[in-house]
Amino acid sequence: MASCDKTIFLDTYASPVGVLTLASDGQHLCGLWLEGQSHFQEKLEERVLGGKAGEAAGCISGVDAREASPALRASRAWLDAYFEGRDPGALPMLALHGTGFQERVWDELARIPYGQVVSYGDIARNLERRYPGGRVSPRAVGAAVGRNPCSIIVPCHRVIGADGSLTGYAGGIERKRWLLEHEGVEL
Repeated sequence: MASCDKTIFLDTYASPVGVLTLASDGQHLCGLWLEGQSHFQEKLEERVLGGKAGEAAGCISGVDAREASPALRASRAWLDAYFEGRDPGALPMLALHGTGFQERVWDELARIPYGQVVSYGDIARNLERRYPGGRVSPRAVGAAVGRNPCSIIVPCHRVIGADGSLTGYAGGIERKRWLLEHEGVEL
């Protein structure tokens, strides 16, 4: 590893929906994506270091990363509880880097209760109430949901179409269906 003052900690987690990759800055979970998921391993430095691409960053992965990063240990414990069907409790410490709008959408996603679903329009209306001053397009919400850097823990799988249909999911519709059924959502 090159000498640097920034480190990206990477770990994998074997889950019922496939291998998950977790990325951390050490203290915060900055990304979690499913094997084969679109968009998420690209721009890894930006995702973990907050838009500071080009800064020297070394990667530590696997057991060494887990031992060095409290965020990875907390995230693994959260995932263990979730996949065992237990209440996973509070979210691990997160540091999600995106545009201001994306970060507001991701905050709304984190508020969706376990076992419940909302529509893109519901999120748009919530944002309009929370941040007065303009109309929020459900399509814009959909684009931000599609760029959620922390799948499962920030539950973008709980967002459905206005007609109740299962719409796009970067990890694939079958995984989305599995996650919702796992949470007891009747489809």
